[in-house]
Amino acid sequence: MSEEKEISRRRKQRKRLFGYRWIVKNLPFFLFLSVLAIVYIYNGHYADNTVRSINKVNRELKELQYEYKTLKSEVMFRSKQSELAKSVQPLGLKELIVPPAVLVDTAGN
Repeated sequence: MSEEKEISRRRKQRKRLFGYRWIVKNLPFFLFLSVLAIVYIYNGHYADNTVRSINKVNRELKELQYEYKTLKSEVMFRSKQSELAKSVQPLGLKELIVPPAVLVDTAGN
């Protein structure tokens, strides 16, 4: 019989432990845990979005670097003397064959 009383007493303790009063008493703690879980989830989503944004910017940066290198090589190619001569030939300009004359100031001091 004493074992039955002991079991009965333990059941009553469990009911008291998880009873209405205990839940109401610990409600602020449960709310705190809920807010903490929401902040944790938000932080994970924010980190994912930040990583995605960084990757997007890196892809755009690489694309702009490729474009810069392409344009730079094209400008270097077009600025060569032979290419410049070809591009101004339709305008009637020709490359000098004779070196330019040097002017000397004879009326100087």
